[in-house]
Amino acid sequence: MGMFDSFNIASTGLTAQRLRMDLISNNIANATTTRTPEGGPYRRKRAIFAPVNVRPFYKSPLVPNRIEHGVGRGVRVIKIEDDKTPLRLMYDPGHPDAIKSGPKKGYVEMPNVNIVMEMTDLISASRSYEANVMMINNAKSMFGRALDLGRPGV
Repeated sequence: MGMFDSFNIASTGLTAQRLRMDLISNNIANATTTRTPEGGPYRRKRAIFAPVNVRPFYKSPLVPNRIEHGVGRGVRVIKIEDDKTPLRLMYDPGHPDAIKSGPKKGYVEMPNVNIVMEMTDLISASRSYEANVMMINNAKSMFGRALDLGRPGV
């Protein structure tokens, strides 16, 4: 593992968690949106993560075979998908988007956004972001100390 690999790995985590926090913010902002350009109420969005598997072009013959290169190189967002959980129903016959006929007459389909769950996810994403920042700061400190070892009189 090279000197900057730890920075690269942590930066993928920062990017992924930042996107996750942006999606959560968007979900909270649209918690009462009953009409979207696509039609129907807003559907909760979520990010799907996957590990980054980068295979190097060249592996030094001096590196033992038991050391795997390319695995554990960070995380990436493979897609952003709509949550398929059922929409909430709220009785409000005066609402412009209320269902006009049938057994659900007078009900409005509301987004499937649960504010408590979104806040819990936001705390989790925030803590993951903080952990990646701490990892970068610790790696920077370790590399600085390693450089100090080479200085005479330190």
